[in-house]
Amino acid sequence: MPLAPSSDNALIIAGQITGICETRTSPAGVLISRFLLEHESGQVEAGLPRQARCRIPVIACGPELARIAGRLPSGASVRVQGFVSRVNYREGEYRLALHAARIDLLNIESSED
Repeated sequence: MPLAPSSDNALIIAGQITGICETRTSPAGVLISRFLLEHESGQVEAGLPRQARCRIPVIACGPELARIAGRLPSGASVRVQGFVSRVNYREGEYRLALHAARIDLLNIESSED
């Protein structure tokens, strides 16, 4: 099966980190951090408003991204860019995760008039 261009698998999503970030080292010596991102927003579908909510696991590999993810506290607002793939490659396993290429901490400021 031919591979799709990388631009055909790209996701940018913002939300809050729920729970703690877990960091480990793979057998190959690669740092891997994992956390759960909760997203909630108002969207329009078929001309009608709807509430969009989801939780998606995020995997951040490599020293730079794993350290960034490892320092983020629960409840932090972030924007994550990356690609979607299976969590692991066990036979019959099809849970998806967002594999991060970039993680930005969002500064949410309250406006008071």
